[in-house]
Amino acid sequence: MKIQDKETFDTANVFGLGQENSAFAQYFIGNSYLNPLTKPGESTIALANVTFEPGCRNNWHIHHAKTGGGQQILICTAGSGWYQEEGKLAVSLEPGTVIVIPPEVKHWHGAKADSWFSHIAFEVPGTETSNEWLEEVDDEAYSKLQ
Repeated sequence: MKIQDKETFDTANVFGLGQENSAFAQYFIGNSYLNPLTKPGESTIALANVTFEPGCRNNWHIHHAKTGGGQQILICTAGSGWYQEEGKLAVSLEPGTVIVIPPEVKHWHGAKADSWFSHIAFEVPGTETSNEWLEEVDDEAYSKLQ
């Protein structure tokens, strides 16, 4: 469900906008916001609501893990977005969509050009987990998504 109006989106975004995601801003085109849903040390899995303004998306990236873990799960909660794995067509993300991303898969996700978007994101714990941030999602390729 595309939502362009910020006030309408704030009502739909039940997990809240949070703070500007300045720590990872270098890996995003546009502005994103991060609202942690669990406190550090409270759980072995950190949950966060990530909100993207219209047109915002993260760079291509890969989640690594030496053993176990490395898998990322996205639970789409408000607005409308995109998810794409390298070499595959982009998938439309709507509230209720769940995306399971295996470790070592190059991918990106973010809002559609004309909609705010939020998802809850978490990574399955493992040993020596890391994110490898890669190139930006090309503006030309992104603008062709319908």
